[in-house]
Amino acid sequence: MRLPDFSRARLLVAGDLMLDRYWSGGTGRISPEAPVPVVRVEGEEVRPGGAGNVALNAAALGASVRLLGFTGDDTEADALAESLTAGGVDCRFLREPAIPTLVKLRVLSRHQQLIRLDFEEGFAACDVDALGDRFANELAGSDAVVLSDYGKGTLADVGGLIERARAAGKPVLVDPKGTDFRRYRGATAITPNRAELEAVVGPCGTDADLVARAEALRAELDLGALLVTRGERGMTLVRPGGEADHIATRAREVFDVTGAGDTVIATLASALAAGEAWPDAVALANLAGGVVVGRLGTVTVTPAELRRVHLAEQDGRKVLSEAELMTVLADARAHGERVVLTNGCFDLLHAGHVAYLEEAAELGDRLIVAVNDDASVARLKGAGRPVTPLAQRMAVLAGLAAVDWVVPFAEDTPQRLIERVRPDYLVKGGDYRPEAIAGYEAVTAAGGEVVVLPFREDCSSTAIINALRGTDTPRKEGN
Repeated sequence: MRLPDFSRARLLVAGDLMLDRYWSGGTGRISPEAPVPVVRVEGEEVRPGGAGNVALNAAALGASVRLLGFTGDDTEADALAESLTAGGVDCRFLREPAIPTLVKLRVLSRHQQLIRLDFEEGFAACDVDALGDRFANELAGSDAVVLSDYGKGTLADVGGLIERARAAGKPVLVDPKGTDFRRYRGATAITPNRAELEAVVGPCGTDADLVARAEALRAELDLGALLVTRGERGMTLVRPGGEADHIATRAREVFDVTGAGDTVIATLASALAAGEAWPDAVALANLAGGVVVGRLGTVTVTPAELRRVHLAEQDGRKVLSEAELMTVLADARAHGERVVLTNGCFDLLHAGHVAYLEEAAELGDRLIVAVNDDASVARLKGAGRPVTPLAQRMAVLAGLAAVDWVVPFAEDTPQRLIERVRPDYLVKGGDYRPEAIAGYEAVTAAGGEVVVLPFREDCSSTAIINALRGTDTPRKEGN
């Protein structure tokens, strides 16, 4: 599997549009009027929801996206258009003065959703013929079509839209809703989650049962493929004439599945439109889904993030030789990623190191940690150091989520390596003057920046070692 050039993909997304509004604040008391928490609203955020989130996900990958759907002619529609346009989506709204834009308001406190309030009348009374005509006009400039059905009425004539897309030779992918999947007959693919599939075909006790029922449904509806998203169990792809493909999830932790289906279908359609075959396109969609469920709320996946998990999927190694590092750096730079480099001994990794590396990683897209080899540590730190040999120090660093690549160096300073890498950000921890840091001239001459992060109080490898030896030290150290 390779990562495609998503900029080649031209998508037409049509479906139910909505504005997701978030109010957040602290809760410190219970209302005297009812046994409910009182939220003091301190912040508000708006995000595109429904088909808008699908479009935003595809645009975040670099695809060219046009978005078609109904809204009201109101300030909420303006806010929706502004957010989408800022994300690179070309909005082709059909504004209906007689209806309000659909809004979902969520009230949160300490990252927990307390209540959701929906403001909606649906789009059943809207002019679906006008939508169909606009849809037909947009097909010529599209490589693939996504129909995002949230059951609000925009896709009342979804069968007609599928017919028009197939007649124009465009693959059409549908994120379905409800229990009447016959509406989607003839689509290239539909992407229900397991619960949605079982609501149509009945409970599936085993994987074999799920595959058999999914294949029967696929054949009945004349679908090119049926992709079942299965949460922590990954995905199952069913296509004609072959065995089902089971793709295991790549999510390390699942925090929030909100919008994950939107990310999956957006990535799948973008990959197919960019020329990928089905197995590779599904694998990429699975990787993207694994990223978003590890974060809170409806979010998008950037190409840099997808490349990161893609490389990890291919190889899984973070500890690299210098030659290997230069190879992966070339790919990162070709895709416009900002590179951060820091260095140190990292003997007995502690909480200060972890916090420091997380802060350094926030400066760019890729964090490289250059590590002194054992001989150079002994020269710098004295007899008995390092406590932990190089291979073990690098392995522990590689286990940190903030770190992308770990590379050793043998000199007392990483000057030569820095001159070769030319990072966008060179980071050190301590009370250094930037001009005194090895590599300063090379980095700044190339347009980069040298950043000094503060010490972490009460965190020191030397202090840990002295405590184990039964001696005291007031000294703090950086990285």
